[in-house]
Amino acid sequence: MIKHIFHFVKFLFLGTTTILAQTQERPNVVIIYGDDVGYGDVGAYGSTMIPTPNIDKLAKEGIRFTDGHCSAATCTPSRYSLLTGVYAFRNNINVLPPDAPLTISTDAYSLPKLFKEAGYTTGVIGKWHLGLGSKNVKTDWNGNVKPGPLEIGFDSSFLLPSTNDRVPCVFLDNYTVLGLDRKDPLFVNRKLEPVQNQKNTQYPDGIKNPEAMTYYLNSGSGHNNSVINGIGRIGYMSGGKSALWNDETISDVFIEKTKAYIKEHKNEPFFLYYAAQDIHVPRAPHPRFRGSTELGYRGDAMVQFDWATGEIMKALEENGLTENTIVIFSSDNGPTYDDGYDDGTTIDRSFGENDRGHDASGIYRGGKYQIYEGGTRVPFIVRWPERIKPGVSDAMVNQIDFIASFSELLDQKIPDNQAMDSQNTLNAFLGINPKGATYMLEENRTQKAIRKGDWKYIIGAFKKTKDTGPELYNLKTDPGEQNNIIALHVDIAKEMDAQLRSIINKTEGK
Repeated sequence: MIKHIFHFVKFLFLGTTTILAQTQERPNVVIIYGDDVGYGDVGAYGSTMIPTPNIDKLAKEGIRFTDGHCSAATCTPSRYSLLTGVYAFRNNINVLPPDAPLTISTDAYSLPKLFKEAGYTTGVIGKWHLGLGSKNVKTDWNGNVKPGPLEIGFDSSFLLPSTNDRVPCVFLDNYTVLGLDRKDPLFVNRKLEPVQNQKNTQYPDGIKNPEAMTYYLNSGSGHNNSVINGIGRIGYMSGGKSALWNDETISDVFIEKTKAYIKEHKNEPFFLYYAAQDIHVPRAPHPRFRGSTELGYRGDAMVQFDWATGEIMKALEENGLTENTIVIFSSDNGPTYDDGYDDGTTIDRSFGENDRGHDASGIYRGGKYQIYEGGTRVPFIVRWPERIKPGVSDAMVNQIDFIASFSELLDQKIPDNQAMDSQNTLNAFLGINPKGATYMLEENRTQKAIRKGDWKYIIGAFKKTKDTGPELYNLKTDPGEQNNIIALHVDIAKEMDAQLRSIINKTEGK
């Protein structure tokens, strides 16, 4: 009887998706994407030391997924997969340097292209870190910086071009640097030599002049090249002084742009990808948020991100868009703590790894950069009052599956051999299917893992070098991945190994 009811509900909903594609009642879609926000950084996921009332409210009004993932344990690969439906390793995508070209081919199918084909206007506001410009061509930061988001399907963009710990420390408004004085031209490079001899503003080199890092010091880790606003960065820049951002007001600027975007497009369906810089290093929360926690700038920056989430929700409500807007809240990878900056974050390794008793990965092992669950299992909330019943779901879901799932919702066909790794898990996102994806890959720079239900199998990179590992865990009995039980389940490991290798060697789409 239950089975028949499920099929009836599914049939009824699939009928609704066709109607959505043919009427003006299509839902707006807003993705709120945190940066290095761990599973345990949100109150709804168990945090007791960081107040997140706005995110908690979002979770209470939507579906809070307990097994929700980004595709990779670092930011650029996860963002790439979210927007393309393709695992980053297929195109050797890793964390990008400041002067990297656009990583997403302008010919590739993308999430914003899907929405545009369905009649949506599309926008991106916030951190980009997917490269800008063409390969083998030096990007002209004093002219039109392209190709970029507009060439892969976004109608408008307002960006932090790379990330806040990398140069250039300026905003990019569509194609041009905001507020740039052409008499003080902007140059960007990985090394000091090409930028230090220009007749424009010169910034201290943190390696040679560490005393210039007056906001707070960095102990190294590459965050000590050009010093901008008293903070060491990765990479070098010169010029562009009039265009420099203020680290403490980045969130304010992004939220004002977001409010304006929502108001401008309230009478048409829109897709907005809001990619916050919080809580990525260097953390510089606005002074009004300092002291909000006992965890220094990292905790305070998370409170700032919660505020930003609340402001976005408030803007939707003020414009009458609450009921028919899908809001997705998640993060690009698991947490990291100090990352070299002396920002008040402390690491206590006496019991696992935490900051004064706050474990940003919750009960899960690892964090950013690591293949264990703490690297990719992140807060994952979907809210759509008009269609979704609030609750908690244990379904296994992944951001890489957004393209296939929204193509189902909006009745849009994905071109052949595009979004090849995206699975249609729409019914899980809507709370109908309690299981989610049948399998899922996780990756970091050197390792890959496959999840199938409660089982997780890990192995090293599949290159000419010898594989590392392997490891096998049962997350139902060992969610912290403490006991490698591969010797006890050789047949399961063998089966999962074969499937993992098959997926990695896959060369064509569905």
